[in-house]
Amino acid sequence: MKSKPALRVGVCGIGLEDYWSQFAGLEERLQRYVARVGKRLARPGVAVVNLGLVDTPQRSREAGRQCRRHDIDVLFLYVTTYALSNTVLPLVQRAGVPVIVLNLQPEAAIDYVAFNQLTDRTAMTGEWLAHCSSCPAPEIANVMMRAGIPIHQVTGALDDEATWRQVEEWLAAAQVRAALATARLGLMGHYYTGMLDVMTDLTLVSIAFGTHVELLEVDELSALRKEASAKDIARRMAEFDKVFDVQPDCSEEELRRAARTSVALDAFVTRHDLQVMAYYYKGSGNAANEDTMSSIILGASLLMARHIPVAGEFEVKNALAMKILDALGVGGSFTEYYAMDLKDELVLMGHDGPGHVAIAEGKTKVRPLKVYHGKVGCGLSVEMSVKYGPVTLLSVVEDAARRFKLVAAEGECMAGRILEIGNTNSRFRFPAGARAFVEAWNAEGPAHHCAVGVGHVAETLRKLAALMGLGFCRV
Repeated sequence: MKSKPALRVGVCGIGLEDYWSQFAGLEERLQRYVARVGKRLARPGVAVVNLGLVDTPQRSREAGRQCRRHDIDVLFLYVTTYALSNTVLPLVQRAGVPVIVLNLQPEAAIDYVAFNQLTDRTAMTGEWLAHCSSCPAPEIANVMMRAGIPIHQVTGALDDEATWRQVEEWLAAAQVRAALATARLGLMGHYYTGMLDVMTDLTLVSIAFGTHVELLEVDELSALRKEASAKDIARRMAEFDKVFDVQPDCSEEELRRAARTSVALDAFVTRHDLQVMAYYYKGSGNAANEDTMSSIILGASLLMARHIPVAGEFEVKNALAMKILDALGVGGSFTEYYAMDLKDELVLMGHDGPGHVAIAEGKTKVRPLKVYHGKVGCGLSVEMSVKYGPVTLLSVVEDAARRFKLVAAEGECMAGRILEIGNTNSRFRFPAGARAFVEAWNAEGPAHHCAVGVGHVAETLRKLAALMGLGFCRV
């Protein structure tokens, strides 16, 4: 699989050139602050472009051109001291990417005693200006809003960890936005007939998320199955034994059939350079295609563990939700709620088809099913619960006002017995209780499927929606 491209992050400080000749050492001090921010943002997978200290309209235009030359994905605009808004506007207009305004003063508070003991009032003013990041923030906000440029802010101190948690969330959101914009979504087959809620406009998917949509044929995957070698199939069967808890009633014939499809599926994904996929196909009337589609679950589950989400029932929007959670490093497994335990205030959620084995509680079981309910054929399926502890649900919802919105909810996956029916199954508890949660979630108009990841990441999802111009609701 191809490695992910690095996120390109622009970092600049803004100031006022007139100050440098008036206050000795101020420019150099602020440049050091900008360097500290750039160093903290840099990490594997993130390329930082330090634009330095932007202090004139001319320098602003040049910094904007630098942003274009380096093809940055997001700009962190560090307000180091007072700066004129005409120094900011040309930069953000030319950069043409989301802008995070960092209103970070060097310390949590000025040392009033030490400050007032300075004997040189010019030095006092220079020290004051080094703490003056809040001063131009409303001016910048005013001009950006009038220019129709969304403003995103982080306000705090330079070395405050609570402040940096906010910065980290914006950075993670920018990484997800970039991942979606470079992703290739493979759609194989067609919608499950009658599920009107999952149907969507693929053109709007590309417009809103930047994701390329590739329409693919089941016949191609069936043809690739014939090319799988006996050696590759044997290796894949050995991998099944390592990754899954294969139950004794799974026949060797079914395992070999699933392994053949898994090998073909890897070749299929590589051939089309897919980073996310959705599928559904009845396969009835064509033995080769029915054989393919009824043996796809184990191979698709392995792909998900390798960060290639696979959604069943041609659920395009949920494939995107799964990709978003996976890009955040929290999984993203296909699920839906199907019942409530009103005695324990639990919402029972799960689904047939592939599961994200990397976020399973223990090893994922493989069980044989004599029938796939509502679908053609029979074969092997996976059974798992999401890891016990904090979880986040995410639904990509069609929204009349803004095309799409992200709907998220945070809860907890609870330990306990699950239904041993060869599907993914989990027991979730939400702060509002089972009844109130279900009604509030439904009120946002989601499709009946959603994605689940481990950990609480709703605030990062809110930031992602802001960067992408999508609506957001936290249930």
